[in-house]
Amino acid sequence: MNADFLRNFCILAHIDHGKSTLADRFLEITETVEKRKMKEQFLDQMDLERERGITIKMQPVRMIYRPHRGTDMGPHPSAQVEDVILNLIDTPGHVDFSYEVSRALAAVEGAILLVDATQGVQAQTLANLHFAQKEGLVIIPVINKIDLLSADVKKTEEELVGLLRVLPGEIFKISAKTGDGVEGLLAAVIKKLPPPQAKFEYLNTETAEEIPLRALIFDSSYDSFQGVIAHVRVFEGHLSSGESIFFMASGARGEVQEVGFFAPNRISQKEIRQGEIGYIATGLKEPEKVRVGDTITKFKIQSSRFKIAVAPLPGYKEPMPVVFASLFPENQDDYESLRESLKKLKLNDAAVMFEPEEAGVLGRGMRTGFLGMLHMEITAERLRREYGQNVIFSNPSVKFKIKKKSGEEVFVYSAGRLPPAHEIESMEEPMTMVEVLTPAKFLGSINTLASVRDGRILETTNIGSDRMLVKFSAPLREIIVDFYDNLKSSTHGFASAAYELADYQKSDLVKIDILVNGEKIPAFAEVTPRHKINFIARERVAKLKTLLPQELFAIAIQAEVEGRIIARETVSAFRKDVTGYLYGGDRTRKMKLWKKQARGKKKLRERGRVDIAPEIFLKMIKSTPRG
Repeated sequence: MNADFLRNFCILAHIDHGKSTLADRFLEITETVEKRKMKEQFLDQMDLERERGITIKMQPVRMIYRPHRGTDMGPHPSAQVEDVILNLIDTPGHVDFSYEVSRALAAVEGAILLVDATQGVQAQTLANLHFAQKEGLVIIPVINKIDLLSADVKKTEEELVGLLRVLPGEIFKISAKTGDGVEGLLAAVIKKLPPPQAKFEYLNTETAEEIPLRALIFDSSYDSFQGVIAHVRVFEGHLSSGESIFFMASGARGEVQEVGFFAPNRISQKEIRQGEIGYIATGLKEPEKVRVGDTITKFKIQSSRFKIAVAPLPGYKEPMPVVFASLFPENQDDYESLRESLKKLKLNDAAVMFEPEEAGVLGRGMRTGFLGMLHMEITAERLRREYGQNVIFSNPSVKFKIKKKSGEEVFVYSAGRLPPAHEIESMEEPMTMVEVLTPAKFLGSINTLASVRDGRILETTNIGSDRMLVKFSAPLREIIVDFYDNLKSSTHGFASAAYELADYQKSDLVKIDILVNGEKIPAFAEVTPRHKINFIARERVAKLKTLLPQELFAIAIQAEVEGRIIARETVSAFRKDVTGYLYGGDRTRKMKLWKKQARGKKKLRERGRVDIAPEIFLKMIKSTPRG
């Protein structure tokens, strides 16, 4: 295979700007998928993606395209027009799945930056662009949805010209839905993007076979028969079935069961070579041995000519979870099954972090880290659908830095695990830098929203003629839960936002404990600013009252802060008419029955335990109040 006829690229865009639709048109033009099998969002392989209308997982696909005679091949021409292999990676647009995007960028040489002509440049457009520029990728700017009546192509073009410092003629205008301009865009991918090159040059090397194998794992999945399937970009060398391989980070060894590429389903071939994107069936059944970002090489391969060991490729920065929650199986007998399910899910979602923990009444579970609330929700749904795991969630939290009066500093991921108040000297919480792109008329709404979220406006700048970029700092705890919903509501859906983590900041925070019949429920505990405790405490107990079913005894729901009860609600008991069968006669008989009933309820209240269903925990998480 001539590397001059190979291109690796991805599509970057804000959510709902048309990435998956554009990928569909590419598949049609290149005839990668038969017309009778074609469907919308073809590369979205999970049912969950189709139901929600969003891309959750990156998806690679290999396409073969024959350019028209006379097509400009750019700085890497050939005398004959040949088939060009196009390796596309479709990426998610939501901020919670940005780690998927960063991994895709490390496996390609260029990116299509897609912008919706009806919305213009959005916050996640900027974030993805920064990722691509950091990787040194060639950027092809594209304006999509030019066929819509509400499209403002000229305005969007001006924004891209100012953002990328390009000429208007360098910006492609297409409709991914109708296909208008898409084939011209494919030709531009061939012309503008460089063919893949080896990461390092080996002087005096005469043939490709002398170059040691180095392949980067950018994703993985699990097959019951073939073990872990590593999704790889081969930077140097080649690999065939039956060869021994070595994982440089984990130290694991294996034998290749199968190699191939994605079309988009796996198709086996004899070998994969330098520059190609494909897969390796490792045969390994232990998921922890195959890590995203690891380098695969041939076992004990060393350059005999140069007497140098093969160096690992630059991997990925470990994802930093921002939301933490404890996961508990409904039945404690399913704990080991839950742990194994999380191991397999992590192969396909490297951003999920987990470790075992114990939590009193809820038993054994997993302390789990996510990149956002949507990421947490998707993970829970995947556990249920793909692995049959129904789990109970604790209240989501961020990572707090605690300085004890003894001088010790500790990080706490859960409100339920905070030290007693009398042992704490100070608490620090993670901050974020938030960027909001909004029409100018909603600037007041953005300022109000930032204030409610304990935010501080840092900078406001003009973007184009009628749009503003607002930058403010705010505590992470105020961003992770329902910030985006509130943003869309207050701006009628016209604003977008992206955020990144900043430093820790000292804050006056306290823990609210929720007691049910005098028993603390760790999953309901949360940390909140002191000035909001009364409002939040009342909201929490009131909400829980509406969710708990009635019992034969009254249920007391209390909110406790630093040993003081600051809010209370009571779920009344079922009232059975124990005197209904009596007609007339002496009232003392009724009094005896009522007293007996009262004594029974007292015993139930003292001995009875309230079982809280898993769905109640989830409903409480989604109902986090704001002061």
